[in-house]
Amino acid sequence: MTLKVIGAGFGRTGTMSMKAALEQLGLGPCYHMVECLPRGPEHWQKWTDAAKGHPDWDSIFDGFASTVDFPASTSYKALADYYPDAKVVLTVRDPERWFESTQETIFAPHWIEYLRTVEMGEFIQATINDYLQDRMHDKEHLIRRFNEHIAEVRASIPASRLLVFEVKDGWGPLCEFLEMPVPDTDFPQVNDTEATKGIINKIIENGAEAVFGYSG
Repeated sequence: MTLKVIGAGFGRTGTMSMKAALEQLGLGPCYHMVECLPRGPEHWQKWTDAAKGHPDWDSIFDGFASTVDFPASTSYKALADYYPDAKVVLTVRDPERWFESTQETIFAPHWIEYLRTVEMGEFIQATINDYLQDRMHDKEHLIRRFNEHIAEVRASIPASRLLVFEVKDGWGPLCEFLEMPVPDTDFPQVNDTEATKGIINKIIENGAEAVFGYSG
């Protein structure tokens, strides 16, 4: 199995909805941070290695047909080069709402501080925080990086290979881009804010190994 779709959008741009949509279209399993964390330290180390310029993409994405969300989205260019036949989908949303969402969830201050003290934090630092210059609560800076990332993706991926997509646009643009029939069901709308908060708090309280039990 090789990647057929590469998601270049940051976390909190509808990536869980996008994961569900790609899997419904038969382009799954779809790799997402929720697939990454339970795999444990050996898997996380592969991301740290990739950030240092020593990726093993085939191992990281073994068994997956697509990927969205962090940590893969900050490596979109390397992945697009490595999987030249894959199409790239850049999920976007209103930058102000994106920032607000991150501060409640994946960039919440208590979570960022916790990650600085544990092994899990190393790959997150290397693949996400460093990409954002480690200014995880600086609104002006993060919104600027959000917009810069969108511009960089547009500049580096040929238009014929790229879809810039908001999940509220539904099946039409996505299916046209992927050359697939439109399902006769509604596009998935996964609002995972509360679930994300819950997982974060469980990890902080009990530790990642107790929460996930590590499958890898």
